Amino acid sequence: MRIYKALSPIKALSFDLDDTLYPNADVIHQAELAMQQRLQQLLGDVAYNQPDYWWQQRKVLAAVQPDIRHDVSRWRLLALGHGLTTQGISGCEAAEIAELAMSAFLTARTDIKLPPQVRPLLEQLASRFPLVAITNGNADIQQMGIGDLFQFALRAGPDGRMKPYPDLFLNAATRLEIEPAALLHIGDHVKSDVLGALHAGCQTAWLNLTPGSLKTLKTLPHLEISDVLELKAL
Repeated sequence: MRIYKALSPIKALSFDLDDTLYPNADVIHQAELAMQQRLQQLLGDVAYNQPDYWWQQRKVLAAVQPDIRHDVSRWRLLALGHGLTTQGISGCEAAEIAELAMSAFLTARTDIKLPPQVRPLLEQLASRFPLVAITNGNADIQQMGIGDLFQFALRAGPDGRMKPYPDLFLNAATRLEIEPAALLHIGDHVKSDVLGALHAGCQTAWLNLTPGSLKTLKTLPHLEISDVLELKAL
């Protein structure tokens, strides 16, 4: 653990989820695959059913509805519908198929196996601090089996604009009835987590997944860790 700034008294901890408590790349890959397979079951060999095609549909939608990016689930669902109508499927049918495909995506998306050391760590921390989850994604702490350790989870979209906007951090502090400065946020992303938390007036612990590199940081966090287990020292 490296300490860059003096810590103020900490009254609660907030955690990013994806790539902070578990590796996320394979989870998303499997969810994308489940979505494509469901579409193939429903439509047969639809002309365009590749990850790049669906990503392009999301980009098209975001260009005309920029705020949709704050809710990744709704963004993906509407992009699915748009991509299907683009391929000649009627609006009502496209909406129904998009819902089914999105359901397959979310089922796989929330099938997350936590590293074995994560729950014991959270149990130890939860005995000393209120814990909250703050995510830009659509992971589900209940499905992960750690919901009982958290006071609540906030997700971009339903609960405010995505990080690095301050909404979710300030929302968490308000619900916890603490000042933002009393919240220590832990996350891996230098912009969303570090800069976002700092701009909201919170303290932050950066999980540096490439230890020894500070080249991507524009503002120092309060703490730098290379393993979440280092939080035991708080």
